Amino acid sequence: MNWNDKVAIITGASTGIGKATKDLLESNGCRVYNLDITAADGSPYFIRCDVRDRHAIKAAVDDVFNREQRIDFLFANAGIHLFASMEETSDEEFDNVLNTNIVGTFYLVKSVLPHMKAQQKGSIVLMGSDQSWVGKAQSSVYGLTKGAIGQLTKSTAIDYAPHGIRVNCICPGTIDTPLLHKAVKRYSTLNAANEAEVLHSLNSIQPMGRIGRPEEIAAVVAFLLSDENSFMTGSLVSADGGYVCQ
Repeated sequence: MNWNDKVAIITGASTGIGKATKDLLESNGCRVYNLDITAADGSPYFIRCDVRDRHAIKAAVDDVFNREQRIDFLFANAGIHLFASMEETSDEEFDNVLNTNIVGTFYLVKSVLPHMKAQQKGSIVLMGSDQSWVGKAQSSVYGLTKGAIGQLTKSTAIDYAPHGIRVNCICPGTIDTPLLHKAVKRYSTLNAANEAEVLHSLNSIQPMGRIGRPEEIAAVVAFLLSDENSFMTGSLVSADGGYVCQ
C-alpha cells in the first residue's frame, strides 16, 4: 500500500505498541499524529491529550482535521492495565481503568467518525487484548474493558460499513512493553516474587515459547489499517503467539 500523504491518529504513541506502529507508518510516508499525555520527542505531530477527557479528545481530533483536512486512519491504542481482583480494586482504580480504556476509546472513535463519514472512507483499529477472548486471574477490571472493546468493534463496524469505514480490533497477547513491565512489577510486589523470574516465566506459558515484540504487533495493525484488507471489518484479530488457541 502507498502510505504517502495519508494521515493517521494514534493514541498513546510515545511508547510500546503505539510507538512501534507510529514508527512503521512514518517510515512508509504516513503523517502520524500522536495523542498522548507525554511527548517522546519534539515532533510537530504530537498533541497532548488525556484520553480520559472527552473534551480534550474532540479538541485534539479537530486540531488534526483542521491541519490536514482529512483523517484516513485511527489506531485507538491508549490504555492502562490493573493487576487486582475485584475486591482489591479501589473505586479510583476502577474509574481510571474504565475512563481510559472504554470511555477514551468510545469518544475518540466518536470524534473521528464524522470526518471519515464525510470522506466516505476510513479505517479504524481498536486495541483489544487476549482478554477480549479469555479470562485471566487478578484482571477483572482490565478484562472487563477489553471484552467491551471487542463488542464496540463489532457494533461500530456494522453501523459504519455503509459509509466505507472499516473497524477492526487487534488482540495482542503478552508483549514486551512498559505496560507489561508495570504489571509484572505490581505482581512481584504483591506476591514477594523476583521480578526478573516472573518476567522470564511468561515465556514458558506461550506456545511459541516467548513473549511478543511491539514491532510484531505494529505490523498487524498496519495491515488492518491498510487497504490491503479491504473486505475485512468487525474482526477481532489475535496476535498472541498462540495463547488463546490452547
